Amino acid sequence: MTRRLLLSYVSLTLLVLLCLEVPFGYVYARGEMSRFTGNGQQAAVMLTEMLEEKVERPGVTDVPEQVTSFARRTGSHVVVVDRKGKLLSDSRNAVPTGTDLSARPDIATALANRPSSGTRQDPALGEDVFFATVPGASGSTIRCVVRVSFPLTAVTVKVHDAWLALAVGGLGVLAAVALIALALARWITCPVRALEHATTQLADGTLKDLPATDLGPPELRRLASCFVRTATRLQHLLKAQHAFASEASHQLKTPLTALRLRLENFEPYLDPRAQPSLDEAVGEVERLSRMVHGLLALARLENAATTPEATDLDSVIADRAAVWAAFAGEHYVDIVVAGPRVGRVWAIPDALEQIIDNLLSNALRVSPPETTITLATARAGGPPAAVELHVIDQGPGMTEDQRLRAFDRFWRANDADHEGTGLGLPIVRQLARASGGEVTLRAASGGGLDAVVRLRTTGAHRSTHPRRPRSAIWGRQDGVPPVPAERPLAVSDWQQ
Repeated sequence: MTRRLLLSYVSLTLLVLLCLEVPFGYVYARGEMSRFTGNGQQAAVMLTEMLEEKVERPGVTDVPEQVTSFARRTGSHVVVVDRKGKLLSDSRNAVPTGTDLSARPDIATALANRPSSGTRQDPALGEDVFFATVPGASGSTIRCVVRVSFPLTAVTVKVHDAWLALAVGGLGVLAAVALIALALARWITCPVRALEHATTQLADGTLKDLPATDLGPPELRRLASCFVRTATRLQHLLKAQHAFASEASHQLKTPLTALRLRLENFEPYLDPRAQPSLDEAVGEVERLSRMVHGLLALARLENAATTPEATDLDSVIADRAAVWAAFAGEHYVDIVVAGPRVGRVWAIPDALEQIIDNLLSNALRVSPPETTITLATARAGGPPAAVELHVIDQGPGMTEDQRLRAFDRFWRANDADHEGTGLGLPIVRQLARASGGEVTLRAASGGGLDAVVRLRTTGAHRSTHPRRPRSAIWGRQDGVPPVPAERPLAVSDWQQ
């Protein structure tokens, strides 16, 4: 903005200077040339009147001296011819005396008793000159013709000096205006830069430097004051929300856990016919607990300002596939890892683990027995350099409308099981965006759903872990399901 303001001020000043100085320069040049030619014509007339009487007197021989003296004083070239056009005197002796010059256009015009003037190249002086050819006559009788040529160097130099003075003066004015404009532009944009800096900090979650409210024009001062009030209020609300998320995570866990224990304590004293209702009540408490955990997780993600870090995606994929192998084996589902090694990507701490856990939990919930869940990696096209993580199941899949709504909080398909909370995919999207990536849902080619997580690569060296095979399988082996391992607490907390 400073550059644009400075450019506008300087451009306007330059336009004004051009509109003033260029016409003034042309007027000055024309005035100097008019004055120079007028003086030249007047001098030529005076010399002609003086030589006219001398030419008519018999025996007068001082014409060449008069011509040479005049030419020396004025720096001109003088040529005098008689009434027949024969040369009487040449101040430069460029043409022999007696040469007939009556055929020269200006001489012929003067012999016809008409003066002429103009500019031409003078071979004797070797430069452009202004010439004035004047007839010396009494009435209609021509006694002689005088041509005086004045070099244009003097007037040209004077005009050039005037143009140079105008240019230097204009540059001086332009420089002064530029300095004043720079100071004015910086004064105007200083509060704008402070507001931009404060806005960037506020967008990152922490506003440390409040913009000054006493700088710049009054309008920007009022804007800065309004922004400070708004930002202060917003920070207060964010801190209150963050405090609520932190405190609620402790306040809600205890009563939910106590409620579940009390319900389970009823089991020995209940009629067997009430057992299904008790089981359903315990299941709803567990679902409510998972929903509370999901909401608190989203609140922490929205309030936290975590910087992405370089994380080895290959190692995370291998680790999570191994952890989920036992759970997949319980449902007779295989987990397949495929694709090239992709190295390090940008992600906030623990985001990749939580993203994969949520997507695998969703895929396992809808995968029929004897099917496969594929974790595949691929390199995405340019810039910026990115990779894609695909979690592909062979379940019923989703329609296009369902895929568009799948990231809405608490949304679940009509035919979905009632154990989900509708928060898993919103958490995945929040984690991916916080890491500088994105997640989308696509229809898998062989049926089912393809969840695609796009992440930015770090451009650093590849992972030093041993390169995994093109395809690695965890899950059932030889048709025998493995012994189910205890599900990690982090997985149950984040799953949908």
